[in-house]
Amino acid sequence: MLRLNFLLLVAVMLSALYLVQTQYESRRLFTELHRATNESRNLETEYQRLQVELRAQSTPARIEALAVAQGLQGASPAITHYVRDSQQAGGAQ
Repeated sequence: MLRLNFLLLVAVMLSALYLVQTQYESRRLFTELHRATNESRNLETEYQRLQVELRAQSTPARIEALAVAQGLQGASPAITHYVRDSQQAGGAQ
């Protein structure tokens, strides 16, 4: 009888230790999940901010203002130079 009581006591102690370890691991994993979720939200917010910035940087009005500031002109037939490929021109004649 004493052996059975001792064996049951050991089983209860091992079960209790396993329960404590499992709860600790569960809490640790929950904390890690919470951190990952927060990081995901922060990255999504940063991505959206960068998308807005990209759209703001690529507006036609901004590009035109940059072109004017750099002294660029729009293409027109008056300032267009046509270039012939000498190999094709020579081979065609």
